[in-house]
Amino acid sequence: MIPKIDTQIGISVYSTNFEGVGGKIKVSPEDFEVSEIISDKTLKQISKQGDYVVYKLKKKNIDTNHALSDVFRKTGLRLKALGLKDSFAITDQFVCSNSKGREINDYSHQKYSLEKLGYVKKPLSKKNMIGNRFKIKITDCKDGLSEFQDYEKILNFYGYQRFGSKRPVTHLIGKAILQRDFDKATELILSFTSPFDSKENNEIREKLKDRSNHSKLFDKVPPQMDVERIVLKTLIETNDSLKSVRQIPLSLRRFYVQAYQSFLFNSTLSSAFLEGEDLFVPTEGDVCFDFDDVLGKYVKGADQRLSIPFVGYSYYKKTRFDYYISKILEQEEISPKDFFIKEMQEVSNEGGFRQASISCSDYSSNGNCVEFSLSRGSFATIVLREIIKPSEPLDAGF
Repeated sequence: MIPKIDTQIGISVYSTNFEGVGGKIKVSPEDFEVSEIISDKTLKQISKQGDYVVYKLKKKNIDTNHALSDVFRKTGLRLKALGLKDSFAITDQFVCSNSKGREINDYSHQKYSLEKLGYVKKPLSKKNMIGNRFKIKITDCKDGLSEFQDYEKILNFYGYQRFGSKRPVTHLIGKAILQRDFDKATELILSFTSPFDSKENNEIREKLKDRSNHSKLFDKVPPQMDVERIVLKTLIETNDSLKSVRQIPLSLRRFYVQAYQSFLFNSTLSSAFLEGEDLFVPTEGDVCFDFDDVLGKYVKGADQRLSIPFVGYSYYKKTRFDYYISKILEQEEISPKDFFIKEMQEVSNEGGFRQASISCSDYSSNGNCVEFSLSRGSFATIVLREIIKPSEPLDAGF
């Protein structure tokens, strides 16, 4: 039985026949450890001299953005992360200064610490990160964890975090933007409710459905609803939904569109898998990544990984997956050209390709703990979904 929240984000299948051990993850931050992996070439570039400083950021109970914002506020040093890490976990990752000559020594805070590793000649970027190593405890699981051996046969779905987890709405906002329905976009941001969200949040969102309530409710919207406050303030001042959406930080507006692309990708994987397509072994005519992440046509005998189109305004039709993608786009009343948005060109997206299956390596289990490494862009929660087979993913810590 596929949980309802899975179908809401386009996941309607399991990749494996493993029965599932049940249980919960993230009962405490110590249950979920993540370590970032950068390439050997990048490690060798970190030296005792250079223009930009590289640090190891270790943190707990704070997400990457808030940790780096706190560093900037307290030290004046602006650092850039290669990837984002959850707050409810113990994580370590690489961060780099983005201006020459600015540096601090090792720095500690209650929730995070910075260790200076050395210098590089140019700032690191996400391209320098090749993956993440996970160590995860599953609480209250059944026996049989060691029997899971299908870690190389898991579809590369986007995980719950991509869609807002407790409030799976980011893709719906993205779709409204693509359809130029900015009234609907603001309505979703302000008043979309979810059974997984808190009672207090749902109560304020129910009241925000009535636009005549906006002025008197503004002061009652809690500070943590920062995006909602931005949108609400502009709506009250201008009554202009497009202007209100444009007040949202650009990175988040782009994320909304990317979340909808992620929904389309998940839906494509699900449909193709149900129709019996082999999504683990590429064949003649497929587009593939090689192990240096270079995209190209299938070459017989080469070591390649099947990729699937990520829909945007430059959508590439000539793959065996166009049948599924075209059908989904028709149902969604969306076309590739919609991803070029004249009213908000800065969030337009040309699309691309994404690996069809997860590259999971160094997998092991011991008691109720699992360890594994994933390539950049894949979600540990999707591997854990196959291991646990949760009936209510969010109740199980996903």
